[in-house]
Amino acid sequence: MNTSEDADSGILEKPDILSTGNTELDKKIADGLPLSSLTLIEGENDTGKSVLTQQIIWGALKQGFNVDLFSTENTSKSFLSQMESMSLDISDYFAWGYLRVFPMHVVGFEWTKDKMQGTLERMIHYMEQSKAQVIVIDSLTLFTEYAKQDTVLTFFTNCKNLVDHGKTILITLHTYAFVEDSLVRIRSICDAHLFMKKALVGGKYVMMLEVVKVRGARKTTGNIISFEVHPGYGIKIIPVSVAKV
Repeated sequence: MNTSEDADSGILEKPDILSTGNTELDKKIADGLPLSSLTLIEGENDTGKSVLTQQIIWGALKQGFNVDLFSTENTSKSFLSQMESMSLDISDYFAWGYLRVFPMHVVGFEWTKDKMQGTLERMIHYMEQSKAQVIVIDSLTLFTEYAKQDTVLTFFTNCKNLVDHGKTILITLHTYAFVEDSLVRIRSICDAHLFMKKALVGGKYVMMLEVVKVRGARKTTGNIISFEVHPGYGIKIIPVSVAKV
């Protein structure tokens, strides 16, 4: 990987940064997320968590990384369709095995606490052995409905150990899935924390992304980014000044 700007994509590639593939978004997130880090993307329903992870997956693939996606939100087909609707065509990456998608929501399968714990343990083992440098879990909320919170906290700790061995892991989570004490512990484990919400601006709802923290960021975190998702275009940053709450 070089450190020059790709003339075709406009992505400023740096050896220690995971680009989102969107230069405007990168500038707001401390130039991008650090590699070998654990990122929590938190928010309520329909606040853009999946859209953001899709953008980051695009950036990772464009940088030449192998990516694994564990999804409780999509099948492989629906994920590829969503990416295409954002003008992020990843079909070649998928066909050649640079992107692997693992749907986690199995219809008719009865989850139990023991099965869930075993699944989380197998995920860690797989992630450890995988050739993928970037791993996305969207979302972990399904697991919190069946597993004990201590089990999920252990999963985050194990993810952090994988990060220490070079993996870059991003996990989305619905805020309502945890009591505040557990959320505080999870946020402290993570190297980066992005919080997403919706806000009514100018008579319409837009998605808001707050950069709560990014480990080792050279730029000030605490930025609040407003954006819309346009079919056929993708994420469009909106220059709206919103007071931090």
